[in-house]
Amino acid sequence: MTPASTDPLPGPLRHGAPVHVAPMAGGPSCPELVVAAARAGHVAHLAAGYRTAARMAEEVERVRAAGVEEFGVNLFVPNPHRISRADYDAYAESLRPTADRLGLTEPWPEPREDDDDWDAKVAALLERPVPVVSFTFGLPDPAVVAALRAAGSVTLQTVTDPDEARRAEAAGVDALVVQGAGAGGHSGVWEPGRLPEDRPLPDLVRLVRTATGLPLVAAGGVATRDDVRAALSAGAGAVAVGTAVLRATESGASPVHQEALADPAFDGTRLTRAFTGRPARALVNRFVRDHDAGAPSGYPALHHLTRPLRSAATAAGDPSAVHLWAGRGWRSARRAPVADILAGLVP
Repeated sequence: MTPASTDPLPGPLRHGAPVHVAPMAGGPSCPELVVAAARAGHVAHLAAGYRTAARMAEEVERVRAAGVEEFGVNLFVPNPHRISRADYDAYAESLRPTADRLGLTEPWPEPREDDDDWDAKVAALLERPVPVVSFTFGLPDPAVVAALRAAGSVTLQTVTDPDEARRAEAAGVDALVVQGAGAGGHSGVWEPGRLPEDRPLPDLVRLVRTATGLPLVAAGGVATRDDVRAALSAGAGAVAVGTAVLRATESGASPVHQEALADPAFDGTRLTRAFTGRPARALVNRFVRDHDAGAPSGYPALHHLTRPLRSAATAAGDPSAVHLWAGRGWRSARRAPVADILAGLVP
């Protein structure tokens, strides 16, 4: 399918400026960031990943209580990259020197393959619908997509290549987030063991455009006004930024993470499975250098395995063992109100 034209972004995704704030799980996408971005005229998304359904609902109500009408909630679709017990144990043993360095002596947790409270989150969003529900890590059942749409939510699916785009369109979603390999944090790639193909984001947008007529939001490594212009010119209806706002005054990212983004000692990023068993782009720190080569595919089991290490390092203010998610444009991240950061990106 090669469409002659692109449909406009649906409903709430057209609200305000064509620069959205992407969901960033684990703390950065707090209600304060979403509210501040919305008040400045930008669609922003809460990140329900790693939250319970109750915590997700509480954050949604905080955004609503602030009078924000157009916002989204992002869900991790259950798509486990299962790992054998032998590979799990071998990777755990390889982490022992890092654990010793951080003073951790507790036994490793048993392998945990959970679904991130998926059913309860979907039920909560059907009972109390939000304007936009987005999905990453995999494709939800078409019945879930249909139910959320019937409840009044626009549905948005993260894809990393044309095949995923075609499958998402067949599942009935309203629009796509086209995520390039330069994105910070987790890649949305669906297949276990695969890395996203590394190509410029505008080229990826054009490639996906040949496969689907759905509206597109481009994401991944967008750090400048020129990056925004290039993605929009390639056929995206909007772009979404994440790393660019990690140091915003309203960001919920940890001080360790925010300070690392400005630290000249960090001189590059890498896609790595070392922290969670899924490919994710992070600043190259000691943990990445020590463990990237031996990290197997194994999400969410490896996420739960390394969590005590990451938590201990964060509490100690030690960036050497923290997952310092960062896109390729991390050098442009600055400390300022999110409204000012986003204003500097709008063409």
